[in-house]
Amino acid sequence: MIRVFMADDHPIVRAGLRALLSLAPDITLVGEVGDGRKVLLAMEEPDWAVDVLLLDLSLPRVGGLEVLRRVRARHPDLAVLVLSMYDEEQYADRLLAQGAAGYVSKDRSEEELIAAVRAVARGRVYVSRSVALARLDHPGPPSAPHERLTPREHQVFTLLFDGRTVTDIAAELDLSVSTVSTHVGNIKGKLAVSSVAEIVSYAHRMGLTE
Repeated sequence: MIRVFMADDHPIVRAGLRALLSLAPDITLVGEVGDGRKVLLAMEEPDWAVDVLLLDLSLPRVGGLEVLRRVRARHPDLAVLVLSMYDEEQYADRLLAQGAAGYVSKDRSEEELIAAVRAVARGRVYVSRSVALARLDHPGPPSAPHERLTPREHQVFTLLFDGRTVTDIAAELDLSVSTVSTHVGNIKGKLAVSSVAEIVSYAHRMGLTE
């Protein structure tokens, strides 16, 4: 059973998605909230067991991009499927680069949303056929260095440019200081930088701190 948690600030949209997801026998909705802060609070609960976070970008209190960043840092294995009214071809690549597992525009069909949930729950990356074809017609540049980080390195990377020290990160992730230091060294190597300050500068330059 695929456990879905939904975050959207429009009650009518949530009601429609709730009804749609209930039609899929292999999907269960385990929770829903109307703002970003409630997502962050929910994910800190010890019994929070979710396979797919269905996330709207336009959330009040804490925006969808910030929620995505924090969720990726805290739960790197959680699949985040962004559902939004913004143009898919414009936003999909940026969101995938920041850790989303997929992007579906709200004007897509009900069948496509269900297919997207199932795909990201299985560990796949989901984009619509139109985006996939656009990528073939207009190949993008090579992957950015930070996209080659492992899930754990991405956690550490995100916490570093959030202002945490190595000791802070070790405590938050329940790791030893030496293990976190090793991850920091690996991150420096992959980003071709020599200090934490340069890691933070890289994150700003790449637009990852919004």
